[in-house]
Amino acid sequence: MKIAMVSEHASPLDALGATTATGQHVHVAELAAAYARRGHQVTVYTRRQNPKVAPEVLTDAGYRVVHVTAGPVEPLPRDQSLPFLGDFGTFLQRQWGLDTPDIVHAHFWMSGLAAELAARAHGIPVVVTFHALGTVRRRHQGLADTSPRSRIRFERLIAGRAAHIVATSSDEVMELTRMGVPRFRISTVPSGVDLSSFTPEGPAAERGQRQRMHRVLSVGRLVPRKGFEVAIKALAELPDTELVIAGGPVGDDIEDDSEGRRLRRLALDYGVQDRLRMLGHVRRADLPRWYRSADVVLCTPQYEPFGMVPLEAMASRKPVVATAVGGLLDTVVDGVTGRLVAPPDPLTVARAVRQLLDDRTLRETWGAAGYQRAASRYAWDHVALETLTAYHRAAPAHAADVVAAR
Repeated sequence: MKIAMVSEHASPLDALGATTATGQHVHVAELAAAYARRGHQVTVYTRRQNPKVAPEVLTDAGYRVVHVTAGPVEPLPRDQSLPFLGDFGTFLQRQWGLDTPDIVHAHFWMSGLAAELAARAHGIPVVVTFHALGTVRRRHQGLADTSPRSRIRFERLIAGRAAHIVATSSDEVMELTRMGVPRFRISTVPSGVDLSSFTPEGPAAERGQRQRMHRVLSVGRLVPRKGFEVAIKALAELPDTELVIAGGPVGDDIEDDSEGRRLRRLALDYGVQDRLRMLGHVRRADLPRWYRSADVVLCTPQYEPFGMVPLEAMASRKPVVATAVGGLLDTVVDGVTGRLVAPPDPLTVARAVRQLLDDRTLRETWGAAGYQRAASRYAWDHVALETLTAYHRAAPAHAADVVAAR
């Protein structure tokens, strides 16, 4: 099967090391690699942001990345690339006229906008994964939402025209149906986790002089919606514990970042500054060491469309305490692989963490259950097969290609 994946702002080549890498970068890279392993011909189209990168790159995983010149050849904030989608879509339309894919899978709404405009001229079915919806972001961020004002309107248009939609969580499915998308046009396929990298076995990050203290780990970009302030406030109720935050701002030193400074001031106000360790950006290849070193992994976002951190923790056989929002409602099984907390106030979070820190057997039991869940449900090969089934629903004529590639 000839598959075109459109990921306008998130290049799969950035998935491992770039400070700008997000869950979408990883999702696109891993899905493309899983398809290539099954013999599919995969091309990922992304906006060119570096003049030194080649127009086309054949990855070691076997899929091709095409860098599309649309707008300035430099990194742009995701919310500022809308004016250049016309050029992006024009390139796709011309390219697909010369080399027509069987199906197009667009990731994020701006990719969907460009892909649907280009694919319509050639009658190519388009599958869309939004990864995040503007209605949810607007609801939680209000005036702080930097998305283009037209985003929600465009998302409704894209959802209405797509041959099929792949949602990453049941929460997203409900949001899409509220937007008027018929349920039969939506498949729920979660993101996955690299079970060869995130493993219980292997080296762990050292604790140094804090060997006798418990370690709670939080992972994510330093943005307010990740809710690290809740974790810091909860730390005040956990006196024998250190909190490690792995993640940082884009391209800046953590000491110079406004959110980093805010969190450090908060830690000082709560008297926990000596037990807070902020690592800044951590290369993805180094993250498994930090998961293995933790007693509990803590996820306290205000909202989370999917969230890969619980999966990475579970694959590392670590229990998870998470706020009961978005995709975390699907990945964390309350009382089995971890604890879901609602409402996410610091005292409630601290009590949930304390229960695990005081009971090693419980930590190991929930960690083992999480590992089994990650291995049986969230391996990328399994996710790829489920996504291919969604392609079958979008393009029934290629059902035989999907079945043959299993």
